[in-house]
Amino acid sequence: MARRRPDVRAADPLNAIASAESPSPPPPRLRAPRDDRRCSRASVSAPSPIRPCCWRRSSASAGCWSLLVANTLYNLSTRQIQVGFGFLSREAGFEIAESPIVFDPSNSYGRAFLVGLLNTLRISALGIVGATLLGTLIGIARLSSNWLVARLASAYVEFVRNVITELLPPVREAIAFGDLVFLSQRGLRYAWPQAAPGWSAAGWAFAAAVVLALAWRALASRRQRATGAQWPVLWPSLGLLLLLPVGAWLAGGAPTQVDLPRLGGFDFRGGRSLSPEFIALLVGLSTYTAAFIAEVVRGGILSVPRGQAEAAMALGLKPGQRLRLVTMPQALRVIIPPLTSQYLNLTKNSSLAVAIGYPDLVAVANTTMNQTGQAIEAIAILMAVYLAISLAISLMMNWYAARTRLVER
Repeated sequence: MARRRPDVRAADPLNAIASAESPSPPPPRLRAPRDDRRCSRASVSAPSPIRPCCWRRSSASAGCWSLLVANTLYNLSTRQIQVGFGFLSREAGFEIAESPIVFDPSNSYGRAFLVGLLNTLRISALGIVGATLLGTLIGIARLSSNWLVARLASAYVEFVRNVITELLPPVREAIAFGDLVFLSQRGLRYAWPQAAPGWSAAGWAFAAAVVLALAWRALASRRQRATGAQWPVLWPSLGLLLLLPVGAWLAGGAPTQVDLPRLGGFDFRGGRSLSPEFIALLVGLSTYTAAFIAEVVRGGILSVPRGQAEAAMALGLKPGQRLRLVTMPQALRVIIPPLTSQYLNLTKNSSLAVAIGYPDLVAVANTTMNQTGQAIEAIAILMAVYLAISLAISLMMNWYAARTRLVER
């Protein structure tokens, strides 16, 4: 079209004069090509931290570590401290107030570390169970439609406090629950059956009843998923837990000998006891961690879409059934990851037992370091033990999370 048709404006004299008088537009400015990769890196990536010059090269880093190790070995040799774990076979020479196994000062440091490890595992396991139960109940209570229950649960989470042992009554004014349990500043003293074949048989029968009750529950759940028929679970389980131990106790001669605690002098005698340090640590860890677990549970329940609960309500499920069958299975996917962190925090916080005199692993390690001077080895044992416990908890929780994961069709 441009070649066939001449320019009409150029043929018109008026247009030619106007175009000659009007200034021509300035030529476009030439810009340097833009480096998109550099701009994208500058806008996305964060500046790398500045490292000292001595750490930028691997050779310099290796030299610094070699100097540190050589200096440590020189200081140990000048103080005549032998490096190694041979001290674990030497006699400990100190007592441990609370031990789940037999221990006396003539035993080795290795056995003392074993006692501390067992105490740490016991307080951690019981604290996890107590914090989980209490935290779950409080987390569900915070979402209750009852105004008083929800406010009390919120007040617990916001204002939870630990009760110090000095507030417990003295021995002569101990809180008594019949003649079986006494709570005082000396700890918790409770009755315990004396050694007899009937009591042992009842204990083993109770353990077998627990296994059978769990197996019955699994069988009932599998049957319900396959056919839709619901088998009773609660009453058969209670029957197993009650009748089987009682039957074993009667078959073993029905012993009635019980070691009752009695006040003698300035302390109780007889029965079994839990030290006030153990009670204070267990209650403190459980109540403190339960406040965080309650928030984890509440957040997990709120993450479930509201339509799920409404659909369960439309099916005629009761509130307890809606929570157990619909809400909690879906909330577990959100609850388990932060719950694992709380379990790890509780296990590590159990090392605070050294501040109240409970003989856990850290307390035994401190005593060992003071007597032998093997600080590096003791700290290495602590690091290895707590790392192993943390990895074991993470492994079990990851396995449980994989089992509760919803499979999409």
